Amino acid sequence: MPHAHRQGPTRRAPDFSAYRCLLGSGKAAALELPWRDWWALGPTMAVATAAAVLAALGGALWLAARRFAGSGVQGLRRGRDPGLMHGKTVLITGANSGLGRATAAELVRLGARVIMGCRDRARAEEAAGQLRRELRQAAECGPEPGVGGAGELIVRELDLASLRSVRAFCQEMLQEEPRLDVLINNAGIFQCPYMKTEDGFEMQFGVNHLGHFLLTNLLLGLLKSSAPSRIVVVSSKLYKYGDINFDDLNSEQSYNKSFCYSRSKLANILFTRELARRLEGTNVTVNVLHPGIVRTNLGRHIHIPLLVRPLFNLVSWAFFKTPVEGAQTSIYLASSPEVEGVSGRYFGDCKEEELLPKAVDESVARKLWDISEVMVGLLK
Repeated sequence: MPHAHRQGPTRRAPDFSAYRCLLGSGKAAALELPWRDWWALGPTMAVATAAAVLAALGGALWLAARRFAGSGVQGLRRGRDPGLMHGKTVLITGANSGLGRATAAELVRLGARVIMGCRDRARAEEAAGQLRRELRQAAECGPEPGVGGAGELIVRELDLASLRSVRAFCQEMLQEEPRLDVLINNAGIFQCPYMKTEDGFEMQFGVNHLGHFLLTNLLLGLLKSSAPSRIVVVSSKLYKYGDINFDDLNSEQSYNKSFCYSRSKLANILFTRELARRLEGTNVTVNVLHPGIVRTNLGRHIHIPLLVRPLFNLVSWAFFKTPVEGAQTSIYLASSPEVEGVSGRYFGDCKEEELLPKAVDESVARKLWDISEVMVGLLK
């Protein structure tokens, strides 16, 4: 990148255009500062170094505190009956990685027959094979010998960015599955560049809301015939920054990837509450949760500048939840006797939490439901 020069003998002001380019692109090759400009980076580097040291110290103290305090996850696992989910069939979308994988592993350990609904069948089969090996090993030599791997894992192809795929998946489910005890709407896409689903919907709204909306509606009959049954919806705390703009649900007028993600997560909550109202008296419950901040590959579309990545990785390792920790509320809502009959509620860390007024607006929830029915073709 060319560097601006000033006339005369006065020292040239440092040109940080290339440095800004690096921060914007994440490419190391973009950093081409002349050696005489580095003198001005001294204070910046000192601050960055101090921040990294403090972050490392804080992270170490945090990790130590967690180790000394003991694992809450292990406490939860010890409190669960290993046969709690025996004989139950559970469908988890996006179960090949992250939260979905951790949820599947624990529910299989509890005896469930888990169907992994995943877009990439090959990757899902690989994940299922690895999970089976891990569960078998845990059963043989883990802290609770003989109880691991009691359930079953089945892989089925499901692309939530394609309504055709959702319909084909549900048709297969209805033909081959005699019951469905738990549906966990877990899959999601996070802050991706603007793109559309196969059916022309903005990707985040299409996958996170509309795909699951159609899936749930097409499986409601099976869930009702299997009652008491449960639906678990994975949302996010970021719903707080979203709004439902009925004039531009497809983001044709403008697109902000952060806002659109938040909007899709708000839609998850509104959908849950309206569905709970419609399911009253059926013995089918539906609840929604946020998992907290979790280290998963969901943020693969987020750009982290190259120079910041080590610090970000350190902070995320120290302070973000692991997938196993993040999955605990999904597992709790899917299996715990404590929430039997509870419906239409919002949970975090296995406890009920309050929602903002915009997330409990019944008129908006009903309108979103009606429009979603038309968008996915349930109503013409």
